[in-house]
Order: sequence, then C-alpha cells, then structure tokens
Amino acid sequence: MGSEGPSPAVTIHVTGFKKFHGVAENPTETIVNNLQAYMNKRGLPKGLILGSCTILETAGHGALVPLYQTLQSAVIRDANDLNSRRVIWVHFGVNSAATRFAIENQAVNEATFRCPDEMGWKPQKLPIVPADGEISRIRETALPVEDITKALAKMGYEVMTSDDAGRFVCNYVYYHSLRFAEQNGIKSVFVHVPLFLTIDEETQMRFAASLLEILASLY
Repeated sequence: MGSEGPSPAVTIHVTGFKKFHGVAENPTETIVNNLQAYMNKRGLPKGLILGSCTILETAGHGALVPLYQTLQSAVIRDANDLNSRRVIWVHFGVNSAATRFAIENQAVNEATFRCPDEMGWKPQKLPIVPADGEISRIRETALPVEDITKALAKMGYEVMTSDDAGRFVCNYVYYHSLRFAEQNGIKSVFVHVPLFLTIDEETQMRFAASLLEILASLY
C-alpha cells in the first residue's frame, strides 16, 4: 500500500507581456513579476511548484526564438526532475476593453495584427504555422476551461470562458504554445485580464494565485 509515494507535483510556468501599442503599462508584466513573492507570502499549495515567471516581448515573428527558448527551457528543466512530469504553461495577456477575466479555450492559426507589434511587424491573414495549413485551423487547450471558470466564479471573480483570443500577439503566442504543448505532452492555457483601472492590482494578484491553485488541484 505504502509504495505509491506522494503524487507528483505540478509545475506551472507563467508568462506576461511588456508594454505595447496603446497600453503603456501592461498589467500582466506587474502580475508576473510579482507572482513568486505573492505566492510565497500566501503559501504555495501542496503539490504546486511555481517554475519560471517570464515577461515576453509583445511581438510575433520577431520574438519567436526567445519564445521557443522559454517554452523549451521548462521541458528541459522538468525532464531532469523525476518528481515533476506535469507541466502547465499559463500565459497572461491584457485586453484593455475587457471588464472581466477571460480563460481562453483556443487559438487560431491566423495572424492579422490591427497595428504593428513592438518590432514593427503587421501581418494580415498570414498562417502562424504554415505547416498547420489553413488560417482557419484551431488548436484547443487540453485543460477543462469551463470547470476552471466555474471554480473561479464561485470564488467571486468576474470571469468568463472565451473562444476568441483575438488575432494579435496574444493569439499568436497561444497558438505556438498549444502546438508546443501537444508535441511535448504538457498543457497550456491563456488568460486575458483587464487593465488595473478596471479591476485593481490586488484583485488581479489574488485571481492569478487562485487560478494557479485551481490548476494544481486538477491533478
């Protein structure tokens, strides 16, 4: 009976974005930069390891190499840790028009940027991954988005599920991450947050912490 040992921990890696066109201060940069200290103070739940916290350039094609280096580093690191075979990527992005949090269910293989990204790229109707075929190709997260949303709503957060992550950098990163997750046997989810003017920083930090706790409890 006692030979099973403790169940393996879940390692969650988190990303946010730097500033971009129209959003001088990106709340996700603040959330992700402060998350480790916030979780340590709050107390990490049993079975949750907070891996890396990375701030990405708000750019598509030009930032692809560092994005893949970030995704790959987690797999390499966790492959060396026998206790941790369960990995989740959580990507935070801002939707400045939003009034609530949104857990994104899917990404589309289409880059149509309404304005240039931070490296000046402005694709129109381009496939994100040409090898995946049409721009209508969809990739969905393997995580139970509806259950996660319900659990967060029960805690009092203004949150919804979404099937539209846009066609800008958020969708671009999410599509690559979902593809990478499928290839490497891990999981990925994207979360859109409002501006701090709409939902204050403390509430957003609590939301991020609650989300990680729910994800860890899924296993």
